[in-house]
Amino acid sequence: MESIYLQRCLGTCLTQGLAEVARVRPMDPIEYLALWIYKYKENVTMEQLRQREMIELEHERELAMMEQEILERLKAEELLFQQQLAFQLELEMQEKEKQETEELQRTQQELNKDMNMEGIARGEESILSEESVDSGKTLAEISDRYGAPNLSRVEELDEPMLSDVALNIDQDL
Repeated sequence: MESIYLQRCLGTCLTQGLAEVARVRPMDPIEYLALWIYKYKENVTMEQLRQREMIELEHERELAMMEQEILERLKAEELLFQQQLAFQLELEMQEKEKQETEELQRTQQELNKDMNMEGIARGEESILSEESVDSGKTLAEISDRYGAPNLSRVEELDEPMLSDVALNIDQDL
């Protein structure tokens, strides 16, 4: 039983220490062996501490990697959410524009119907006639409606057509 204890507690240490004493052959082998065993104990303790620190560092590294993965997933999810939100806002704006366009068309149709009804009721065939254009009268002068805009005459300049500009660019190339 004592031999098992000694083998378990001192076996490796004492065997290596005695081998070192036999190799070095110091003047005081007992003191040398005592100091060697003391240093051996420090080395074993430091190795165990280093092993624990390595395990802790590995665990912390794994936690940091998991946290990094979570952050990357959150960023990807946030980006996806922002893209979905932008897409939804774009759809809403398109829907709003569509509704505004439809409302404008309905208003334009109602205005056209009203103008046609007024023209028929007054017996006019058109709002502007050739005489009013030739005479140089403004829209306000022609129309007897209250609040008609008082716009002056604007001369149109001959501007190059878009197709002419594109043709010139093609020829240059």
